[in-house]
Amino acid sequence: MRPLPTLLTLALAAAFGGFTATAINAHLDNRAEAAPAAYTIPTTAALPAAVAGQAVPSLAPMLERVMPAVVSVNTKQVVRVRNPYFNDPFFRRLFPEVPQERINESLGSGVIIDAAEGLVLTNHHVIDNADDVQVTLADGRTVKAEFIGSDADTDVALIRIPTGNLTEIKLGDSAQLRVGDFVVAIGNPFGFSQTVTSGIVSAVGRSGIRGLGYQNFIQTDASINPGNSGGALVNLQGQLVGINTASFNPQGSMAGNIGLGLAIPSNLARDVVDQLVKHGVVVRGTLGIEAQNLTQQIAQGLGLTETRGALVTRVLAGSGAAAAGLKPGDVVVSANGQRVDSAQALHNVEGLQPVGSTLTLDVRREGKPLQIKATLKEQARAVAGESLDPRLSGATFVDLPESLRQAGVSGVLVSEVKRGSRAANSGLAQGDVITAATAGEFADLASWRANFQQRPAQLVLRIIRGNGGGQLVMR
Repeated sequence: MRPLPTLLTLALAAAFGGFTATAINAHLDNRAEAAPAAYTIPTTAALPAAVAGQAVPSLAPMLERVMPAVVSVNTKQVVRVRNPYFNDPFFRRLFPEVPQERINESLGSGVIIDAAEGLVLTNHHVIDNADDVQVTLADGRTVKAEFIGSDADTDVALIRIPTGNLTEIKLGDSAQLRVGDFVVAIGNPFGFSQTVTSGIVSAVGRSGIRGLGYQNFIQTDASINPGNSGGALVNLQGQLVGINTASFNPQGSMAGNIGLGLAIPSNLARDVVDQLVKHGVVVRGTLGIEAQNLTQQIAQGLGLTETRGALVTRVLAGSGAAAAGLKPGDVVVSANGQRVDSAQALHNVEGLQPVGSTLTLDVRREGKPLQIKATLKEQARAVAGESLDPRLSGATFVDLPESLRQAGVSGVLVSEVKRGSRAANSGLAQGDVITAATAGEFADLASWRANFQQRPAQLVLRIIRGNGGGQLVMR
């Protein structure tokens, strides 16, 4: 009998836990010799139930246990249709049947992580701005979901559904994942519910992807397509190790999967969920510094042989960094053992740590190595303009979404401007991004506040508005 094709032989050998390719071929040869002359081996693709007395391994038992915990998340958003003709009462009378609102619907996935409480973990972008969220369970039931909280910067959201006959997935320890570990993605790609794909962990700690928030992704070649967002990434024990959140394709997400899928680690999701359950929001800590990337010229001037790291340019008074002794001119090259190549990389590590945690920073000061331990302090979530300067009265400022920071934008976002306020009368508008002021550029909300320790005689803001920008004089 002709030996099995090489690839299939190797696949069977791997599947049967050390069974050699020679032994498999010999076993099949013996079966062929013992069979009648008319016997032919079936040409179907199905594997036999057993080889040499060993059962063919299958993911089915594990999947039967965990698949009922993966749900479809359906959202609806009412959007007002803007049509200038229908601002005229005459046209509205002529065409009363033309709708002035439309309903946007989207479909994603979710994972039941607490059956007793009815808690479902999904992505923030799956339910963002939704007016109605419905969850369809694996058994066909559709129930209304209650919003608990979400965090746009990590793309994690938590919703609650009625309890009763629910199945949950236990959260595993994503820190134990290694490149090469087998994982399985479960979700509803393109509306095909309860779809399972498998692959391996291609990378861990993946970051530096433009347009996404705080990044510490698991990369996998298990197929992740539109609709998989919020679904489960499980290990072979059926533990939840990640929340599928994005796939990379140069031709766009609707072009399909090319084996570059990204999932939020379960340990990060667990930390976010804990805060959402307790507070409804995520409170982050900050070192209280401003930093920039190194250039070759700066690196040479500081006596460094590598052009990598985050150069500290400012340490805010009263911050954790100031208390720890970090100084302008220090270059941070690693944080908690994680390599830091840029200012954004340090900001990413900082943003993934809870308030009160300690960052161990490996620093180069005047070319010499130094280790500093700094405690993260709570950063303000919003600042009222009148607390900074009377000319900003009526405006509220917040930190930029992390997706903008990953795109290279620094500054603060105007989250609200009260009608008729002093800020509104000067032309400031909700949604403006302020990148610099009279005192110069600044990185975030903390350094924006520090700029007003001394109020300038003239307050000029540099803003980005939509696709344009310019300067605004506050009066």
